[in-house]
Amino acid sequence: MRWAAPEQFAEFVRNRHAALLRYAYLLCGDPHLAQDLVQDGLERTGMAWRRIERQGDPEGYVRRIITNRYLNRVRSLRREQLVSDAPDTSVTDAEPSDGSLMRLLSCLPRQQRAVMVMRYYLDYSEAQIAETLGCSAGTVKSTASRAIARLRRDLTDDPHQQLASEGAL
Repeated sequence: MRWAAPEQFAEFVRNRHAALLRYAYLLCGDPHLAQDLVQDGLERTGMAWRRIERQGDPEGYVRRIITNRYLNRVRSLRREQLVSDAPDTSVTDAEPSDGSLMRLLSCLPRQQRAVMVMRYYLDYSEAQIAETLGCSAGTVKSTASRAIARLRRDLTDDPHQQLASEGAL
């Protein structure tokens, strides 16, 4: 017996896939991993669609799956199985053109990167981030503070970046 997606789920995927893919890409910095994270999140969401839709925030549910899968990726890699055939290639490229943003985000540890993406890309409040990550609001504040300090340090340590911000380039 084959599972058929409800029309509401198919509509959700059509409308929100690009935004979810960009979110995943900002988290991990790898377009291929981003596609895997979104696919996994949508697969899990699709299987429980009716329950999730009744709760009223399917996109939040998918984002939480994407975030948790990204943060727990090390554990899942231990169970990964190699296959002999290469997977199909994607028809879209999720990589944004702003390489400097990705370079800055890539210097952050996973937790700090997740907090910064949720705060400044998704515009989540500290409480929403804490709920998504399963931690306290204080942890979110300190993690964001450390991330901002690191980004500031990295920006001032990069003379090319400093000259560009001053308009010299």
